[in-house]
Amino acid sequence: MAWLTLGLFAAGLLLCLFCKLSVLYALSFGLLLFSVYARRSGFSWTEILRMALRGVWKIRGILITFVLIGTMTALWRAAGTLPVVVCYAAGFIRPSVFLLMTFLLNCAVSVLTGSAFATSATMGVICAAMGRTAGISMQLTGAAVLSGAYFGDRCSPVATSALLVAELTHTNIFDNIKNMLRTALVPFLLACAVYAGLGLHAVPSGELLNLRALFARELRLHWLAILPVVVIVLLSLRRVDAKTAMAASILAAVPLAVFLQKFAPADLLRISLFGYRASDPEAAAMLNGGGIAAFVKITGIVSLSASYAELFQKTDLLVGVKALVEHFARRTSPYAAVLGTSVLSAMLACNQTLTVMLTKQLCEEVEPENSRLALGLEDSAVIIAALIPWSVAAAGPLASIGAPGSAVLLACYLYLLPLWRLMTAKQRFIGFA
Repeated sequence: MAWLTLGLFAAGLLLCLFCKLSVLYALSFGLLLFSVYARRSGFSWTEILRMALRGVWKIRGILITFVLIGTMTALWRAAGTLPVVVCYAAGFIRPSVFLLMTFLLNCAVSVLTGSAFATSATMGVICAAMGRTAGISMQLTGAAVLSGAYFGDRCSPVATSALLVAELTHTNIFDNIKNMLRTALVPFLLACAVYAGLGLHAVPSGELLNLRALFARELRLHWLAILPVVVIVLLSLRRVDAKTAMAASILAAVPLAVFLQKFAPADLLRISLFGYRASDPEAAAMLNGGGIAAFVKITGIVSLSASYAELFQKTDLLVGVKALVEHFARRTSPYAAVLGTSVLSAMLACNQTLTVMLTKQLCEEVEPENSRLALGLEDSAVIIAALIPWSVAAAGPLASIGAPGSAVLLACYLYLLPLWRLMTAKQRFIGFA
């Protein structure tokens, strides 16, 4: 019965992908299937509802983050923050090094914030706006942003994923980070080489456009408009929680939008909900975006997939899968089993948090040594979730910058890291005996 239930869910997911339907249909179908399975396992409908709601409650922090990102990215536009930063930065970046700089800048910001979502909503949005003005493919820009955003999301001391892994495996986060930096060195350098090469051969030649005159038609460009960026950077350097830093940046943007850009408070509410819309058609191509409404679909994906967590934990639905994982590990290696499990978990869970939890649950017997399991999760589940186009781990950051889902195909750092680990998993220098 368990295999039939999982098989039906997989079939529903594939059908939605094949027919180009929203993955929300497949996730809703999955919730129905898993609820029926739990009912046949002896749980009452009331207990099933409570389990599903508890799963959603556990990821409430992620849902709050979506609201903050949508509001912040919209108000950064309304306050003139985004165009001012783009105008300043454009003078230092040439198209030939744009992709490499995009990757490196997003790496740096993600280490500060510990969040791929916060990174893509800040530095990612800035890089995307600059890329559009230079005629650079949003697929390439999105790939560089996604790769950089998950560099720090994986190994920053303030990354929620790193904290989650340390908590689940009962390990020290700073010991984990030391091991993560060792495994990341070669993939990071290779990713730099790839984006440098793509910048030389796949990016239009010439200069970035002078945007000051274009943006000035829509907004007043004043140096004070960089204040929301300064606020979030300074708070991140002080290791302030990412949600608190984003809220502070929003508060800094409000008076700028009201007094500098002359927006009415009612306009700011509309912009926060539905995004900024420029009146000038040319400026609109580079400034439009943001808003809470942009994250409605992603919120649905996260909420539905999170509702599965306790249903899996309280029933024997995954017992057969766990035995299969252990058999695969004996035939290959513990890391190969963790990696394979994380791929399937990410396809099922559609978000990073549940992917990590499912992979840990299925692989804790495969790799009983906690520090090894922690590194295995960081080098698989944490980043693999961002390679699944319908996963919120990929869709969220890409939605923030307006990049297509196909950008995951060129997010080379996210591929290079697990491939490098497969090649070197047994070597001592990365922390494995």
